[in-house]
Amino acid sequence: MRWAALGLREIGLEPGDKAAFDTFNRPAWIIYEIGAQSLGAATIGIYRDCLPDEIGYLLERSDSKIVLVEGQEQLDRVLESGVDVEKIIVDEAKGLHQYRDMLGRKIITFGDLLDMGRKLDKDQGKKIYEKMIMDLEPSTTAGLFTTSGTTGLPKLAELSYRSMLAMAFQLYQLDPIEEGWEYVSFLPPAWIGEQMMSISLHLLVGGFRVNFPESPNTLWHDFREIAPHFMFSPPRVWERFAKDIMAKIEDSDPLKKLAYRIAMWIGERAARSRLKPGRKEPELHWKILQYIAYWLSHRHVLDKVGLKRIKRAYTGGAMIADDYVYYFHALGVNLKQIYGQTEIAGIAVVHPDDDVRPNTVGRPLPLTEIRIAEDGEILLRSPAMMKGYYKNPEATRKTLREGWLYTGDVGMLTDDGHLVIHDRTKEIITLQDGTRVAPQLVQNKLKFSPYIAEAAVIGEGRPYLVAILNIDFETVSRWAERRKITFTSYADLSQKPEVLSLLRREVQRANNRLPEKMRIRRFASLVKEFHPDDGEMTRTRKLRRMVIKERYAGLIEAMYRGDKEHVLDLQLRLEDGRLVTATRRIAIMDV
Repeated sequence: MRWAALGLREIGLEPGDKAAFDTFNRPAWIIYEIGAQSLGAATIGIYRDCLPDEIGYLLERSDSKIVLVEGQEQLDRVLESGVDVEKIIVDEAKGLHQYRDMLGRKIITFGDLLDMGRKLDKDQGKKIYEKMIMDLEPSTTAGLFTTSGTTGLPKLAELSYRSMLAMAFQLYQLDPIEEGWEYVSFLPPAWIGEQMMSISLHLLVGGFRVNFPESPNTLWHDFREIAPHFMFSPPRVWERFAKDIMAKIEDSDPLKKLAYRIAMWIGERAARSRLKPGRKEPELHWKILQYIAYWLSHRHVLDKVGLKRIKRAYTGGAMIADDYVYYFHALGVNLKQIYGQTEIAGIAVVHPDDDVRPNTVGRPLPLTEIRIAEDGEILLRSPAMMKGYYKNPEATRKTLREGWLYTGDVGMLTDDGHLVIHDRTKEIITLQDGTRVAPQLVQNKLKFSPYIAEAAVIGEGRPYLVAILNIDFETVSRWAERRKITFTSYADLSQKPEVLSLLRREVQRANNRLPEKMRIRRFASLVKEFHPDDGEMTRTRKLRRMVIKERYAGLIEAMYRGDKEHVLDLQLRLEDGRLVTATRRIAIMDV
């Protein structure tokens, strides 16, 4: 860390400057980030799959002076962004011979940066570094963190050292981390969720080991091999675990399938016995039976996905279906929900170990206060709150008022202090008859199916709800292969009559667990996945509902007209940034 800080000082980074990074989870990222922060500079993370125009927006908006990139692909995107940063530091030096005219002047390797710091360290480096550290104040800006950007371009939340460490301190007070525990860093480094675990909590606590996958391609193999003791992931990762387990069970032999089903029957009843207000343990007979089920089946299932040693399992960043909470508790994983925002350093509310409830997100952290406004908006106050939005005083004034953070989320507090989230204020759907629907609740019921990867529920001002679905290509393709259904691509598979019938059954199953007004009446299986490159999702994989409503307005109108199919003209962005147009015929199904 000291060599990185001294090297960055040598290339001109000063207190108050901004240093960006665009990389996968790897040691260079943390060494670079803490090195920059050690000399009083603020860092900003860029999502690895951002396109050049998005990178340009973030570099320009943040006033970034230098940027660390993973390799040639990220280097090219930074150069294509058109923003003239002073230095680009490259971690993987492969292919840099193509940039001879910029090497040493504008482009340097991460190894070169550390060599600069090492040389300075031999002289007066230690004294210089210690002085830089002593000059830092708790209120100094540690980083600029992008908000989700579901309704527009992301804002940059300015978080101080005090903010980040106050969040980590509060979480540790509630859930202590033991020395020697393993943690796998695999979420995007730019996301506050990864920052709060790999950096904030680790700096405050120490003792646990942060592991990095060898590459994105080996992530889940490495994850299983390491078998971490605690992890934090958004719902999509837990959904992926569940879908993978369900798919593998379907492919297993009859004896293993029977053992799993018996064990899950026991586990689900034990979970429902425990996950009740005021109960810390399941009833004794269910506890004994669940112990047997664990050794009969669940231990082997969890080992296959790397969760055998998990002690603390958190989910946050979006709402998760209560079905998934019951599912993982049935397997013996104490999955707990976290609620927070980038603006409050990631975490404000979490379930205590002995009081997990599927329909709440838990209680506030020790130094956090919650208030519900008259219109139902959730207000938060905590020492972990941001200083404001960088270069956006108007948005800051709207969000920070009289010491409270106005979250934009709608919810309520139970009589005993648990927080219940309904949805984003702007996301609530009001049907034609005035019924208000939280679309995330319906979408999560749909996504509990192993065959549905994503769902966009539509219905504002309409008589009933409809849905645009993405199939889960991996599980649906396995399902099709077992039934000898031939297909050529995602688009082809999504429109197969057998697949549409499968989806109808899954939607009906979700409808059976929903009130009448919240049920889906018609749906369409989209011929492509919702994707951030097409503007349909944020980089953290949250749906941009307004974009979807505008982009698929013709399809939505066809569903409400009662049409049986719709011809859709799609404009798709390729990996190289080019836009192409494709015409596809999409079936519309009644439920």
